[in-house]
Amino acid sequence: MRVFTVIGPSQSGKSTLVQALSGLDGRATRFDLGGVVGLYGFDYLGEPWMAVDVDGGGDALAYVGPAMAISDAAVVVVPPDPDAAVLCAPYLRLVEEAGIPAVLFINRMDHPGGRIRDIVAALQTYCTHHITLRQVPIREGDQVVGAVDLISERAWKYREGEPSALIELPDSTVEREQEARTELLEALSDFDDNLLEQLIEDKQPPSAEIFDLAAQVLQHHQLIPAYLGAASHSNGLTRLMKALRHEAPEFDIARDRDEAGGETLAIAGFADVKKHIGKITVLRGLKAGVAAHEPLGGETIGSLTALDGKTPVDKLAAGEIGLAVKSDHLVPGRLYDKTDAEELPGWAKARSPSYRQVVMPTHERDDVRLSNALSRMAEIDPGLSLSQDENSGHAVLGAQGPQHLRRVSEKLAADFGIEVTTEPVETAYRETIQKPIEHHYRHRKQSGGAGQFADVVIQLAPLPRGSGFSFDEVVKGGAVPRNYIPAVEHGAKDALVEGPQGFPVVDVQVTLKDGKHHSVDSSDFAFRTAGKSAVREALREAKPVVLQPILRAEIHLPSDFVGDLVPVISSLQGQVLGFEGNPDSSGWEIFNALLPAVAEAELNRSIASATRGTGWVDLSFDHYEELRGPVPKTNKEKEVVA
Repeated sequence: MRVFTVIGPSQSGKSTLVQALSGLDGRATRFDLGGVVGLYGFDYLGEPWMAVDVDGGGDALAYVGPAMAISDAAVVVVPPDPDAAVLCAPYLRLVEEAGIPAVLFINRMDHPGGRIRDIVAALQTYCTHHITLRQVPIREGDQVVGAVDLISERAWKYREGEPSALIELPDSTVEREQEARTELLEALSDFDDNLLEQLIEDKQPPSAEIFDLAAQVLQHHQLIPAYLGAASHSNGLTRLMKALRHEAPEFDIARDRDEAGGETLAIAGFADVKKHIGKITVLRGLKAGVAAHEPLGGETIGSLTALDGKTPVDKLAAGEIGLAVKSDHLVPGRLYDKTDAEELPGWAKARSPSYRQVVMPTHERDDVRLSNALSRMAEIDPGLSLSQDENSGHAVLGAQGPQHLRRVSEKLAADFGIEVTTEPVETAYRETIQKPIEHHYRHRKQSGGAGQFADVVIQLAPLPRGSGFSFDEVVKGGAVPRNYIPAVEHGAKDALVEGPQGFPVVDVQVTLKDGKHHSVDSSDFAFRTAGKSAVREALREAKPVVLQPILRAEIHLPSDFVGDLVPVISSLQGQVLGFEGNPDSSGWEIFNALLPAVAEAELNRSIASATRGTGWVDLSFDHYEELRGPVPKTNKEKEVVA
């Protein structure tokens, strides 16, 4: 089975292209994965093929890596407009990182927004590999009516909904065809000395040799060829499929790219949970040995089916894709042998989720069910992360963006029967003190029988940022028996859980200096209570201040948008640290900044807007600093007001 992935920005016509290609020789079998990935199985010239259609947009980029991992080649669908080239930048970057053989399909040539050479030049900004045209358009006025193949030099006229018709090369296209052909041959000659000699001697190389060299160059991902067409009119489809059939590599090259070991049997690309069915995992066999009810990854897999999810399959041939049903131990993004599993290379992994929301069940009775459902969702969705909110204890979902989180919420309702509500993660403010203070507190209580007595003198002192909490004692003469001192420390920690402004207190030194005890009424509980009350009262006198967390933001974005991001960071009270070209990604910049954590959600929205959905950010905690301005309300205070 030959497999290719179709990727590209939203509204570029990817799904239209896949549906048209898979219908060339008859009907296709489609399997949907969460509305984000569509698998199309079809036959072409008597051979089994599969196209993997991944939704466009930044929220779906997490699926591109696994899709390319199970594929032999990638088709990047490009809008016919130079200004839209930047929207293709994330996909070209992923192609380059994966090292996957790729072709460009410049779609919608019935409505071009610019010259082909300008489109290719704009795309080249984001590629270290040279993009070579394999076709040039035939124009009649402003309309593109066909294309010329630059290797065979055959001209084809488009026909609505039908294969193109072979025609004589129009005189108006000859000069451009010769110019583009020369550029193509010169690019190919960089990889073949024989072709270089023929060009130097002004000889015309045979077309068959050029086709063979083009296939070799594509299979080793040395050049990226570009084809033309209009999928909605079935134009350029046959030429594209022929290129994939004759020039794209077989699955064994994909196996090497995935760094699969000698014993590796299969790769798990995707997984989904279907209502009334359970977990379904998409497997591609990398060699013979993947069979139903046989060991894989240390456990026995369940049944195997064809792409329709119904037709039983006994085993997968090398290169074949099937569905493993009710094999809960299989995790997408892993390579499997009989006894073990290993993760795919780094290029196949999703970028870190930066859009975080607290997720709660609408109905309290679903609390436990939601926890289990979120764990299963995080396992099958490569773009999700799952953690816990330190304040409320509720689950925190990290997603690729608002649309991604919306899909997760809809799936929880549809397949798990759980309705959820979401809200932003509360900023982790802290408190500290600015001056040392000594405080005395006596705890005494008599209510019949044994009483309670503890007397402590403590000193609070500020510590450098990031020091946390420290406890010490300098008690002399046994004023506080040593067995009660740990209780005072525990009481101090209790008091620091919530400071005068309602936030945890950090960077404080508590020293027990003196005290008194009673031989009958003193106890661990009494000294813990005294320690807690002493520290709580002392905090109010030690000039408490609120600290806000500052995040370090590493923003990845195309170079065109760097200037637009500077005012964004300033508007969020952030500090620009600098930016530099990404040494590993052509046309990309790494923009570094510091900004308050409270601006996290707005930063994500602003980056999406400023970069037209192409940029993303990796956030990490950097430090705490004093908050200037109004003290924020805690969730408890907000609830009281409400």
